[in-house]
Amino acid sequence: MSFREETRRTARLAFPVVGTQVSTMLLGTVDTLMVGRVSVEALGAAALANAWFLGTMQFALGVLFGLDPIITQAHGAGRYRLVGLALQRGLVLAGLISVPLAVLWLGTESFLLWAGQDPELSRAAFEYTLVQIPSIPFFLAYTVLRQYLQGREVVRPALWVILIANVLNVDFNWVLIFGHLGFPALGLVGAGIATSLTRVMTFAGLLLWVVGFGLHRGAWTAWSREALQPRGLLAVLRFGIPVGVQTSLEFWAFSAAALLAGRLGAEPLAAHIVALNMAALAFMVPLGISQAAVTRVGNLLGAGRPEAAQRAAWVALGLGSGVMLISASAFVVFRHQLPALYTADVGVIALCTSILPIAAAFQIFDGAQVVGCGVLRGMGRTRPAAIFNAVSYWALGLPLAWALGLRGDWGLAGIWWGLCFGLAVVAIFLTGWIHFRGPATVRDRAF
Repeated sequence: MSFREETRRTARLAFPVVGTQVSTMLLGTVDTLMVGRVSVEALGAAALANAWFLGTMQFALGVLFGLDPIITQAHGAGRYRLVGLALQRGLVLAGLISVPLAVLWLGTESFLLWAGQDPELSRAAFEYTLVQIPSIPFFLAYTVLRQYLQGREVVRPALWVILIANVLNVDFNWVLIFGHLGFPALGLVGAGIATSLTRVMTFAGLLLWVVGFGLHRGAWTAWSREALQPRGLLAVLRFGIPVGVQTSLEFWAFSAAALLAGRLGAEPLAAHIVALNMAALAFMVPLGISQAAVTRVGNLLGAGRPEAAQRAAWVALGLGSGVMLISASAFVVFRHQLPALYTADVGVIALCTSILPIAAAFQIFDGAQVVGCGVLRGMGRTRPAAIFNAVSYWALGLPLAWALGLRGDWGLAGIWWGLCFGLAVVAIFLTGWIHFRGPATVRDRAF
């Protein structure tokens, strides 16, 4: 397969995944917009709760991503029974992981109080989180199903299901937040119940799609004790725990950067949040390409074609960096117009305008690093990415952000240069690893 053909195949996989990621992001955006109409306090409590449970969810999702190398490589090798068995083990782990995650969510108020947050907001955030706890196993099970399908190059069902979920989410919010169709107006708690119901429906929708259209046929086996064997479950954890560490380190690094920006004042924090939101939206595209890289590299390695897998890795890296070059150019060219879409505050717009060129450089490195992490997942080499993230963000990027932004006189720009440096280092580490120890060097399979 030529580079052109590989590019087309990767793009066909990536862009439905991009749509899925953007639609998933929209669920939270709609919640924020609708909760904001209740009160400022409700919006603040929801923001605090989201920061806590998104941060704790990162590790759980990362662990389940340990299925990726097993499913993709088994599919590429034609070991379809093993693909179905991996799905079952993923569902078992989703149930098991739900328990400690629920315990963490029960501790939402205690954590927020420990972090120095307002007691009333902390209590409201806990109530908002409490009603979402029953949805944890459904959301994690949905993630397992989605990864199972993506590993087999079936990416459109998850997109259609999440699009339908967005419509349901708006309806549930309208009914439960504001009190329509005979239901009481539950405000923030209603938003939490709506989110919980949406997660349940998302899992149910994807499960019905898989069963109804027979998408499991040829890659399924009857349930048995084999799905519960510790050896099989530990194989998933061996790949997944480093991914959970890597994604958690990255998430909390950006949370720490927001705390640094908050120490500069309200305007710098607002400008930071606006720029970060733009960067997060653009990030959805290379994130989709990263998922495609997982599938292509894993499938080709499973098929015993390491050289083709290496080519797929370079194609994905080129695509990820290329699309982020486009968004980086937009950040520079439209740096005066883009912040005005978020706020009318002149001071916030001016600050945001000043850091968008830094965010442009940040974009290119961000695209390379997320695709690089996907390549390593497809290879079944998940530990290096965790190590690279720890060094790049926590040993280099954040200390530099603190030194330039708070100890120096660079302000918000210093924080963003620190983040940019951290991303550059992790991108260089990952690209170098793929060059010297990439898919072409892999001789063993993940299963």
